[in-house]
Amino acid sequence: MRPNASKLVRDSPKLLELGLGAECIGLAVDYVHEVLDSIDEKLLESGGQRLAELVELANLSAILGNLFRGGIVRASGGRFVANAPHTYPDLLGVKPGCRDVEIKVALEANKPKGHLVKAGPHVTVRYVLAADTGSYVRGKENRGNVAWIWEVRVGELKEYHFSFSSTEGDSGKTAVIRAAGMDALDAVYCDLDRVPMARSGRSFAKLAMLFR
Repeated sequence: MRPNASKLVRDSPKLLELGLGAECIGLAVDYVHEVLDSIDEKLLESGGQRLAELVELANLSAILGNLFRGGIVRASGGRFVANAPHTYPDLLGVKPGCRDVEIKVALEANKPKGHLVKAGPHVTVRYVLAADTGSYVRGKENRGNVAWIWEVRVGELKEYHFSFSSTEGDSGKTAVIRAAGMDALDAVYCDLDRVPMARSGRSFAKLAMLFR
């Protein structure tokens, strides 16, 4: 049974600065989980495997990001619309006080990344692969087959919040959000039961203070 995301979300001034709100984030998380569960149900009914077992992790992250964007649009009451596929930024604010927003997704405690440095308003979404019962154990070897969003952060990133690399002959230019960039974003959603960090660590302690 998925948790009700509205119980795991908190408001933040940075949300309001972007024209978003805690309810919008909670509804978007619920939407992602509901759609993923619906897809899995259909796949299993036809004798197949779950979505997370059929696609590469990079593709799963992209699917999750697209669903989250759709969830924000649905929950925003017309304040945001989705931009064209593969077009920056992901969300276009169309009402007064709403900013254009880029969405970045990452697995576990990895830092979200893209191909180019894109300063500006961001929403980062991180997820884990838990068991179909919802139980989660840290470690790559313990990954399950159901995606669960464990964290959402929001705020504005500057160019210096990214680490950029471009190797000659490499088609994958990479702009990774630095640790300082993640710290510059407000954590507005956290599922403490599925945080992929050591319970004794400082990062978990900071999240627990906000959401417990």
